[in-house]
Amino acid sequence: MARGVSPKLSKDERFLVNTVKPFYKETRDAKIKKKKPNEMPQDSLVFFDIQTKQSTKLGPIKSWKAAREIDSYIAFSQELEVKGKADTTKADTSITKAPAKKTSAKKELVVILYNLRTKDTLQFWKAENFYFDDNEKYFVYNIKGAEKDSTKTPGLYVYNLQDKKVKKIYDGKATFQNITFSDASDKLAFVVDTSSAKALLKMPSIYQYDFKAESAKELISKNTAGIPNNWYIPTSTNLSFSASGNRLFFGIAPIPKVKDTTLVEFEHAKVDIWHWQDELLMTQQLASLPLLKNKTYRAVYHFAENKLVPLANLEFENVSLTENADEEWGLTSYTSLENKIARQWSDGTRSDIYVVSLNNGNRQLVRRDFLGNTALSPKATHVLLFDKENQNWYAYNISTKTTACLTCNLNVTFGNEDNDSPALPQSYGIAGWSNDHKGVYLYDKYDLWYVDFDGKTPKNITQSAGRNNKIRFRLISFSSNKPRSMTTYLDPKKVVLLSSFNENDKQNGIFKLEIAKNKAPKEIIQSQHVYKRISADENQTIFTYSRENYQESTNLFVSKDFVKATQLTDINPQQKQYNWGTAELVRWKTPKGYDAEGILYKPENFDPNKKYPIIAYFYEVLSDGLYNYHEPAPTPSRLMIPYFVSNGYLVFAPDIRYEIGHPGKSAEEYINSGMRYLAKNSWVDSTKMGIQGQSWGGYQVTHLITSTNMYAAAWAGAPVVNMTSAYGGIRWQTGMSRQFQYEKTQSRLGATLWEKPELYLRKLPSIQHG
Repeated sequence: MARGVSPKLSKDERFLVNTVKPFYKETRDAKIKKKKPNEMPQDSLVFFDIQTKQSTKLGPIKSWKAAREIDSYIAFSQELEVKGKADTTKADTSITKAPAKKTSAKKELVVILYNLRTKDTLQFWKAENFYFDDNEKYFVYNIKGAEKDSTKTPGLYVYNLQDKKVKKIYDGKATFQNITFSDASDKLAFVVDTSSAKALLKMPSIYQYDFKAESAKELISKNTAGIPNNWYIPTSTNLSFSASGNRLFFGIAPIPKVKDTTLVEFEHAKVDIWHWQDELLMTQQLASLPLLKNKTYRAVYHFAENKLVPLANLEFENVSLTENADEEWGLTSYTSLENKIARQWSDGTRSDIYVVSLNNGNRQLVRRDFLGNTALSPKATHVLLFDKENQNWYAYNISTKTTACLTCNLNVTFGNEDNDSPALPQSYGIAGWSNDHKGVYLYDKYDLWYVDFDGKTPKNITQSAGRNNKIRFRLISFSSNKPRSMTTYLDPKKVVLLSSFNENDKQNGIFKLEIAKNKAPKEIIQSQHVYKRISADENQTIFTYSRENYQESTNLFVSKDFVKATQLTDINPQQKQYNWGTAELVRWKTPKGYDAEGILYKPENFDPNKKYPIIAYFYEVLSDGLYNYHEPAPTPSRLMIPYFVSNGYLVFAPDIRYEIGHPGKSAEEYINSGMRYLAKNSWVDSTKMGIQGQSWGGYQVTHLITSTNMYAAAWAGAPVVNMTSAYGGIRWQTGMSRQFQYEKTQSRLGATLWEKPELYLRKLPSIQHG
């Protein structure tokens, strides 16, 4: 649908609902004319009946919502004309059919409940916000009421979509936020704030409604037992139920200082005070001020015991839970002030890892001074830890308080084998969890491993086929629209699908793995394409996916086996009108004898009897993207490869492998040698060679033009040309110091400015050979 955005398909796949944006020209003209917000062109709501092939436009709207899976209903808000002032003050607890067309010019916002199947509508006048539960059983809306409204309409209402009855569950003027349903739609929680709009400090409460009750009741307030002294429930709190509905999670925070209103605004001093013991630089504090102001600390309310338990505080700031959040334990950590400050220059943060009991808030130490990654097992029986310092995975048994190494005795590493920076390698990650909750599936560079939590039975389930053939296997995890289905489980009795990437020829593919048969993965397809967006029906009998390579723009396919496929789209037919191009892999030896790779892009009408100008475009490692499609679209300051290839240039994208401390010299080693290698071909014009890079690639450009005169043209986009002055530079968006980048990560100098000043000074293009 033209200009359609945010589409949503009904559960039975009969209706497609989406927002339709106004024409760009209409919006642009309105902005030029400085129209007021309520006079700007509005979005429209359209639904398409796939069965009857008919579209229905529901007119300009302010917003719309639906249940997680649409069955019959959607709701939207729009402005409708009213007859007169008298109509706007009636008690609107009843629901009526859509009235006849309004004749008055006066408009009022109304929420409309729309049945897609019957096209019946119900109007909720004066309604402000509205919500569906996930199961499309209930529709909730609130009427805020004006400050001087004397009617009895303000409150929160529930409309039962089954029996078509409405019930007022909260009576009175208030601001309602975070309307949250339990999974079974048998409980409702929400935040109520009765403070005046001018109140400097708002003290909301959390209310809970049982759908068998007559009205909602206050569940938690600032004075509830368990809320720490001088803490409260801020309006920014988030609400969520556990899967069973037996627990409600929410956020609490220290009561903030109220602004002193006895002084007029111009008498307030506005000063940023920097302190060497601040855990965040002042620039970071300012950049993250909205987040810091709204930060909350997780707590839980147990309905059965009528008990509130704080889980996080100023020292243990964050608590992660299992997907169901019904297990006893959560995962948390403590980071000392010294380690928080060290984040400015380190490649990770050392912390003490704990688990916290959701039943009573007690904490249990897992590991001190840990640097790495952690994960809580789905049943909260174990904590998985990847130790970056020794590159091994560990499992901590919460009940026995013991730790087992899962990978110490294996002959492969589970950290990045290709890491060429001073930072410690990251892990390849977790593939999934065993469906019997006894172990975990881990990735090395190529293969998948299964390891019991006791570490005694490690098994390479891909039979080392990945490492032996230089193929990287990764699990294809199919998303589900069901709630709480983000955790990936592997059942060894079922067939699983793996994506593949062949390092030798850069081909991508899909393999089938039958774990129980103890055999290597079986190839389904490998080709000179990239496969993305792979999804399946519930039984995994029909698959949809996108396919692309440099010559084929991305299109959508459907298939039962990935071999015989039906193309569903032809997104870019106009490409046939242009001189496009080809992409091929180039290999050569660098002066130091390193194996090197890169991609050479040639015009579609390439003639080996002609000479072509050539541009090198680079940013670390690009050759793995040999079969990626490149859209001809504007870029911030990067080379648009299709544009130059289409206009008669060769474009070369060489990989750069770095020597720590010498990133510029590494660029010389790979880029210059690759260009000289290609210049041996008669079809390369060695007098017309150029280079282009953006950001980190831009630095490489500034280095190369001071170390060689082999390039006729150079384009550096957003480069850093002085690592000494940039060393303490501040990133615009985050406010972070760039120090860590130069010492530990991308710049790869591996030392502070004081430890090895010569490394920084020799990176200045003006004194490269000083």
